[in-house]
Amino acid sequence: MAKRDFLAITDLTRDEIQRLFDLAQRMKAGAYRDAPLARKTLAMIFAKSSTRTRVSFEVGTYQLGGQALFLSSRDIQLGRGEPIPDTARVLSRYVDGIMIRTFDHAEVEELARHATIPVINGLTDLTHPCQVLADLFTIKEHLGTWEGKRIAWVGDGNNMANAWLEAAAVLGFELRLACPEGFEPNRARFERACKQARVMVTEVPEEGLDGTRGRS
Repeated sequence: MAKRDFLAITDLTRDEIQRLFDLAQRMKAGAYRDAPLARKTLAMIFAKSSTRTRVSFEVGTYQLGGQALFLSSRDIQLGRGEPIPDTARVLSRYVDGIMIRTFDHAEVEELARHATIPVINGLTDLTHPCQVLADLFTIKEHLGTWEGKRIAWVGDGNNMANAWLEAAAVLGFELRLACPEGFEPNRARFERACKQARVMVTEVPEEGLDGTRGRS
């Protein structure tokens, strides 16, 4: 099986997201006892620290039978004394997957190109796909579906806003982004989402929130 990376929500199809959430529901209900990560190790590269990302990936890997290896920017020479392609090749010989949380999205793409094992984007300045997947799962739990719903984001057009655009492009829900002037989301992701869903960007928070039930 060819290796797959998860760098953006658009790396998944609608059906794959649905199946992922169905599995997550089984896990939360205690109906899933398999250990698909038994004897496997996940390398976690943290150029940007995070309590929740580290704990969630480390605990999740353990609960699925594997182990997680924490690597801070002080522990490895990624992009400094050692080129990214070399780091990718070395880690591919030792571990079974890589999660990276860093600044420049291009670094994650380069790591994925040269690694022979799956690479997961834990966060970059461009997009935050794992967080938005978790938010979508919460919507599914509490509202049943995102179909026919209007989702709003109020704040900078940052990595979260860009990830919401990716999700809208895949799932087709209506999305409203209220962002200050000069802090708009990524143009390419906005244009892609517009082809698949009703998407609006406004500078007025009230316009973004109009017709929504809750705020996050």
